[in-house]
Amino acid sequence: MLRCLLAVFLLLCGAVSARAGEDRALERGAAIIDPVILRELDQGRFGLGRMLAPQRSADAPLSNGELFKLASMLPVREALIGEFNRYVERHKASLPDESIGVGDGFAFQLFDRALFDSADVRFVLAGIVNRMDRAYVAPDSCGEIRLIYRLTRTDVPPIGENAVSQRLPMTLNLVLKAKGEGNDAALTCSELARRWLAAGSASPTMEQLIGKDGPLALISDRNIDRIETNLQIAHAPKSAVRDFRTDYLLKVFDYDGAAKVFAEAPMENQIDRDRILADDGLRHEFKAWLLDPKHFAELDRGTLVIPDKFLARGAVAPTPAGFDIGDLNPEFGLVQGEGASGNAVFSEGDVVGALKKAAADGAKLQNIQSLGGFERRLNDVTCAGCHQTRGIGGFHFPGVDWMAAKPSNSTVVPASPHFFGDQVRRRDILAGFRDGKAPDFSRGFANRPQLRGSAELAGTEYSDGWGAHCYLPAAKPAETDRSFRGWSCAEGLACQVAGKTSRMGMCFVKGR
Repeated sequence: MLRCLLAVFLLLCGAVSARAGEDRALERGAAIIDPVILRELDQGRFGLGRMLAPQRSADAPLSNGELFKLASMLPVREALIGEFNRYVERHKASLPDESIGVGDGFAFQLFDRALFDSADVRFVLAGIVNRMDRAYVAPDSCGEIRLIYRLTRTDVPPIGENAVSQRLPMTLNLVLKAKGEGNDAALTCSELARRWLAAGSASPTMEQLIGKDGPLALISDRNIDRIETNLQIAHAPKSAVRDFRTDYLLKVFDYDGAAKVFAEAPMENQIDRDRILADDGLRHEFKAWLLDPKHFAELDRGTLVIPDKFLARGAVAPTPAGFDIGDLNPEFGLVQGEGASGNAVFSEGDVVGALKKAAADGAKLQNIQSLGGFERRLNDVTCAGCHQTRGIGGFHFPGVDWMAAKPSNSTVVPASPHFFGDQVRRRDILAGFRDGKAPDFSRGFANRPQLRGSAELAGTEYSDGWGAHCYLPAAKPAETDRSFRGWSCAEGLACQVAGKTSRMGMCFVKGR
């Protein structure tokens, strides 16, 4: 049953949404996904080469062979090659009988590292996303704006009426401060939000976006904060010994404006499990820090920012993933229970004690009501855990293929159910900024949006509709997990669980 559900979920994520019109409405004000506009922006100053090297000629976009020769990008290339080498070494140690290399002849087929130096591929602008909902991380910057680029072959142009471009499984996010050093100090978060919402009130024109009062007029290379990369490091087709598996490598590189170079950096909230479990002092320090009532409440709200000392500088996220935490992140194991090591950081007693203290202090927790809720939240605040939840083949934003023959009729949605399900919350935060109100930065689980968006999302795959994640209550109310008891299905649908022990599943038509 689990494999069947996973197959349906992958098909659901890759197909055109039945609410395509609503999808376009959901992103207004918080994302730019119009293919015509993205083409023009990519060929102008928002091409990756122009953003990273604004002094160069605008005659042609940078190929990978040129991009990774930039002084600023050399450390990025070096770090990625190092991760590939370590991945191959780990593979050979753990799966010595399974071959690994580039090409169809290997059991594990590696991403071709030669693409980093190729003149025939480049990063193409696939979308622009407003993330001012992340202003809680750096309030002075008013959150972030993300330019998302997809690696694409340029040596084989699309041919035929329904042709699409040859996109490769790697994205690069150029993360910008919404308010950066290049902006007027008098610029407010309110004005930024006003511009984005005004441009998103209808299908925007280029003038509305990059003109004097447009939101993109405020963006330059002086806003750059970091680069985030996500690439399919290896794919293993189904074989006689295993089901198919795909591993995604995630990395972050902070920008040093003075040196004008990107440097490998800790990944936000990506807990370094192995290092913490191997160091008793670090394990006890992390436990005390997270169970502190202030940090526990931030974890519940989804606004937690874990100190760098506890974080990793890279992660490999496997897919497909199921619905239980062990499926979502089988190497996590920080919480006592199935799959955790004997020296797990958190016991059930630790979590129960923290919940009791929160209740005694009058804290109103929104998401964590149980050990299961704590474990799921601890997973989905990590980079790897979130990327495995409701994604499209390892990505939350594959982006628009404006190089296709008919980009406006593309058969692939530009973003995942998690992305679209979170748009209501993001727009609420923009409206709060615009209107001078204190924004509510809290969020639901990555699997399930908050009820604040119930009016717009009800009956859709993003909340309780066909294909939505759900929880099947136990026969005895006392055995129902309080963290998920609201994860029901719309009328006419039933929650079909994955396997005999799990209570997590997906909403399908009753009797199917």
